[in-house]
Amino acid sequence: MTKNSERAIDAKLTRRAFVGAAAATAAVGLAGCAPAATDEAPAKDEDLPVTGEDPYANAEIFYSTCPPECQHHNLKGYVVDGKLVKVESSELNDCAACARGIARGLMCNDPNRLTVPLLRDGDKGSGKFKEITWDEAFDLIQQKFDEAIATDGNQSICYATGSGNFGAMHGPVASAFFAHLGGATTTVGKLCCAGVYESVVYIYGKRFLDCRNQIENSTYCIIWGNNPAITKQGYFQRFENMVDNGGKLVVIDPIYTESAAKATDWIAPWPGTDAALGLAMLKTIVDEKLYDEEFLLAHTCAPCLVDKATGEPVMEDPEDPASFVVLDTATGNVVRHDTANIAAALTLEGTPQAEQYNTEFELIYANAAPWTAEAAEVECGVPAADIQRIAREYATAEHAMIVHNMGGFMRTENGTYAVAVGAYLAAFCGQIGHEGEGYSDAGGVCEVKTGAPIEVPNLLEKMPAIPCFKFGESILNEDPCKVNVFWSMTGSPMTQWPNTNMVRKALEKIPFVITVDEYLTSTALYSDLVLPCAGIFEMDGVLAQNRSHWIQLMEKAVDAPGEAKSDLEIFTELARRYDFGDAFDVPMETLIGNVIEPAGITYEELKEKKAIDVVGPDYIPYKDGKFLTPSEKAEFWVRSWKEEGFDPIASYARAEEDARNDNELARKYPLFSVQQKTYRSVHSTFNNLEWMDEVCDQKPVILMNLADAAARGIQDGDAVVVFNDRGEHHGVALVNDLIKPGVVGLQNGWWEQQGGSSSHVTNDKWKTLGGTHCCNQTLVDVKKEA
Repeated sequence: MTKNSERAIDAKLTRRAFVGAAAATAAVGLAGCAPAATDEAPAKDEDLPVTGEDPYANAEIFYSTCPPECQHHNLKGYVVDGKLVKVESSELNDCAACARGIARGLMCNDPNRLTVPLLRDGDKGSGKFKEITWDEAFDLIQQKFDEAIATDGNQSICYATGSGNFGAMHGPVASAFFAHLGGATTTVGKLCCAGVYESVVYIYGKRFLDCRNQIENSTYCIIWGNNPAITKQGYFQRFENMVDNGGKLVVIDPIYTESAAKATDWIAPWPGTDAALGLAMLKTIVDEKLYDEEFLLAHTCAPCLVDKATGEPVMEDPEDPASFVVLDTATGNVVRHDTANIAAALTLEGTPQAEQYNTEFELIYANAAPWTAEAAEVECGVPAADIQRIAREYATAEHAMIVHNMGGFMRTENGTYAVAVGAYLAAFCGQIGHEGEGYSDAGGVCEVKTGAPIEVPNLLEKMPAIPCFKFGESILNEDPCKVNVFWSMTGSPMTQWPNTNMVRKALEKIPFVITVDEYLTSTALYSDLVLPCAGIFEMDGVLAQNRSHWIQLMEKAVDAPGEAKSDLEIFTELARRYDFGDAFDVPMETLIGNVIEPAGITYEELKEKKAIDVVGPDYIPYKDGKFLTPSEKAEFWVRSWKEEGFDPIASYARAEEDARNDNELARKYPLFSVQQKTYRSVHSTFNNLEWMDEVCDQKPVILMNLADAAARGIQDGDAVVVFNDRGEHHGVALVNDLIKPGVVGLQNGWWEQQGGSSSHVTNDKWKTLGGTHCCNQTLVDVKKEA
């Protein structure tokens, strides 16, 4: 067997011969682990026993789920003679699992998995490691922690987690451990969903409330800036059923995605202009009086007053965040918004109060007013007629919804405002809170209370946070603090964080970097210590409250390869060494119970049912227009925006990094670039699996429009380089008319060992409103490989 240390060198120096190795991987996995042996791709005759007997007749059955950032299919694993030989969708799903879910069986049997701790034995990035024991690894970690704390305090230890494991057991354990340790520096800034956190949470009162159960009841659906045919395959057939039933499906995206191919309409704006597009739609709706006045008055703060002098909402009681006031047109008095039997005014024109106040409705319209359909056509690159048409269709549809699913449009400088404008549209048109309607996030069960597996103590001292977008600069400048130890788990900063070259420099500077993973990832290559981690079907746990309506039991089916341990086991051993092991060394049954008890579910019930739908098939978020804000209405004015120095009402201004700007940057790099999700990975998870090369792209693909490629002498299939001042991304050109001219599509998730991440070139602007990531507000150029 190839040693981990030898495999590390191989991973750095060469790309393996994937097709040949994939066959070997399938063989190791036994019948059922290779793609040819799943329900989705029936096994070939030569793969089945010659006896014709069912090879799984006597298999033990285990249930788990696929916990990266996706729709979290419930999975069913078959174990024969101690090996996981088949993975398929469980009977709880309404469609088959995707290739990534099925690949869980391959991962359990993959000979490329890490099996023992590895200590760097050469320069960072060289791929040279030596194997050590767990005792040696734990001794070294404790030594480095103690030295860091003694010299520069707890803040000189930094840890970062990602979406590689959204399980409620092994993901949150890091925050519990470092809190018990006395604290550690964390990271700030969200790579995918800051726009939702910083808008929908304030406007509607909660995020992660999605309308996926109502898709088939809709008659008009806008998929805005995301591609659920790839990222939400577990329920994409619901959109198809909606169209089959006579509904209309509109996709807004600069790329003609797999979802657009199934849609009835494709709208292609310039990247980062979605807020302007939405405001133009809103202006059309208001000008043509297509808004739902009854809903606005009853369920939103549209009529609530804002003082012109202070720019603040007027409150009846400054201590009561729900005490907004309105003008009662029946009496001419200013009264509390929820006073019975009043007729609130949406506009104050012609009233004595107009000199002193605006309504929130008026402030929103004032920001939308400059965005005529014609002005938006110039700014967004979408025909004015199309903007007006989709605005009218959405407003007048019997049942309409906007599905944004943390879409790429929010990963821009104006991303928070773009998400907010979508929330405005739904509320203005009353297209939320009813059957077939809604403004969708990526899913979850935030309406159900869950607990933490291990108590997280309050820190005596506030710890600093490093912007992950500026991680490299922060580490190099030791701002806000010096970092001596960096712990990376459930993610890969070298693949996902923007401006990869700066991330690499940071990892090279930090004296001791620890990565916990199943594989020698791009981040692991630049680490001092790599710890092998157990994966799905190799550990017990529970998934609750992220991306799924189901609380799901995660059962251990097989042992992890070699000496790999779960994150919980790793932190438990470290906790023992620091004399707070009792908080971690708790039976799994108790830990799972701590998570699900607030939801009213017992461990025994979950063990019996494996997964429990906590919202039900008829679930409607914000049902009947009852929002989860203090006022129980949609609140449009956002205080945190004002505190950050931004307009508290959503607006639009062209971004700093835009190809239409008259500056040297735009002349030097004239192409917009946007990130694409791929079928083969969830971010960087699964991307290294050799089996994926048999069914997916084998190298990074650069999607280019015919005109842009021709201007650069590039043909379909050419090796190309995408570049800007931040770095280079290498791939193969895919040239067609399925992307807006002036825009290139870069695939997310490729590893350094596979040619490098597209994050080498992505925008690392900080600070933006709400801390949104600007990866889709990136300017580049493309050239043929020399």
